[in-house]
Amino acid sequence: MNIVVCVKYVPDAQSDRTFNESDNTTDRVGVDGLLSELDEYAVEEALKLAEAGEGEVTVLTVGPDQAADAVKKALQMGADKGVHVNDKAIHGSDAVATSLVLAEAIKKIGAPDLVLTGMASTDGTMSVVPAMLAERLGLPQITFASELTVEGTAVKIRRDGDAASETIEGTLPALVSVTDQINEPRYPSFKGIMAAKKKPVETWSLGDLGVDASQVGLDAAWTKVESFQQRPPRQQGQIVTDEGDGGTKLAEFLAAQKFI
Repeated sequence: MNIVVCVKYVPDAQSDRTFNESDNTTDRVGVDGLLSELDEYAVEEALKLAEAGEGEVTVLTVGPDQAADAVKKALQMGADKGVHVNDKAIHGSDAVATSLVLAEAIKKIGAPDLVLTGMASTDGTMSVVPAMLAERLGLPQITFASELTVEGTAVKIRRDGDAASETIEGTLPALVSVTDQINEPRYPSFKGIMAAKKKPVETWSLGDLGVDASQVGLDAAWTKVESFQQRPPRQQGQIVTDEGDGGTKLAEFLAAQKFI
């Protein structure tokens, strides 16, 4: 089974994340970044499927030079090879353009049996790229999988909702997005870290994919950030002494802040 896992390099949630003042895009260079945590579950699920039978796992990412670290982490976990689409023209691309680049890259990789993604990226949290990607590839999409099984050409997932769980079935080839309930991602072992250094990683440009630069980037984006400002510093809290009217004072405070 040939599996392609789409992963994303995102700003570390523990760092001071911000936007570029020049064009209001997410700053992915001036802050620490890492493989999106939600994508680790997709990598782990791909590895489990490959280990259960004969299979190869290719990790695909789109991003600046630093995005190579996302591929590196997935290779250290056990993926077989990586592809990094890196082109300055991609800067500022929205979900629509991102899905286009991913789709063309997957076509160039070859026709995979299964495309796996996380449920969302930890920076954009839009959850729309998997559906867009499936549409571009002409694949059935089975999203938000909390459990995944593949038997022959049949793929089955369990999707957990607030009130009930659903079982959804499809046929390969297919695209599946997984949630953070599906498994527990492994930590790279020393052996895996050393082995990753010898695994092949290809770097492609838009030209390699046959994608025109006018189709991607900030100028082609359907959505843009108009303005941003730093979050104001946290102010000292107000202490309310309860002398029998604490509930009233609390309600007045919440009403004044328009919380109720």
